[in-house]
Amino acid sequence: MLPARHRMRHGDEFARAIRSGSRGSSRHVVVHLLPASPPHDPTLADPARVGFVVSKAVGGAVQRNKVRRRLREIVRARLSELPDGALVVVRALPSSAAADFAELSDAVERSLGMAIGKAARTGPARRDGGSRG
Repeated sequence: MLPARHRMRHGDEFARAIRSGSRGSSRHVVVHLLPASPPHDPTLADPARVGFVVSKAVGGAVQRNKVRRRLREIVRARLSELPDGALVVVRALPSSAAADFAELSDAVERSLGMAIGKAARTGPARRDGGSRG
């Protein structure tokens, strides 16, 4: 389980991260990462917040919940790698249902690395909601 302060709870956060964030993808997952705007005081930076999207295309309820639990555990172990204040959405693709834990872990690590790299190259998040990458 992710700590409460690291969970995304509002639909507008999901929408902002998906529309305006940097994207990294692999065979099993797509990761959207929206870095925080530079804070005025770095000591007050919010922690990164993460949300998961596992649609019915992944499978039935049991399969979707299994994939969601695996993804939560994989991301929980990598919370320290996420930039402070970032919004991260991990979207499971249908192939994730057949993937084992190690495959999903590799896919998340690769996709997250791609998204973080793209976000670093494009600079701070735009406030107008436009896409940069």
